[in-house]
Amino acid sequence: MKTSKSLAAFGALALAASFAANVYAQTTMSKDSMSGMDMSGMKMDKIDKSSMPGMTLDTAANSAKTDGEVRKIDKENQKITLKHGDIKNLDMPGMTMVFKVKDAAMLDKVQVGSKVKFKAEKSDGAIAVTSMELAQ
Repeated sequence: MKTSKSLAAFGALALAASFAANVYAQTTMSKDSMSGMDMSGMKMDKIDKSSMPGMTLDTAANSAKTDGEVRKIDKENQKITLKHGDIKNLDMPGMTMVFKVKDAAMLDKVQVGSKVKFKAEKSDGAIAVTSMELAQ
């Protein structure tokens, strides 16, 4: 009986100490107390937004439009073939490829040979053109 009371008291003391250490760490490790930490090695520029529904990243790469040239238009399947430069927000080099279009009406505004500026995003495992305008 004496042993079980001692164990219970020791367990309660260990739990209280653990709780106190947690509270202390949370109150002393604020973002302001980490100003001297070197976080330059942390790679936070390539975050996969598809794993975070509802989250958007307001970065220059995300808002930048890519230059392209229309090579083929497939209105029936809502697809467009573009020869394009680097798509920075997708970390994709320039190439010629087929894209789905988010809105089929975009295909009515261009023709083969048109120079365009467009945005593309990864959605449901596919890359789709989300906006497109004629280049000036």
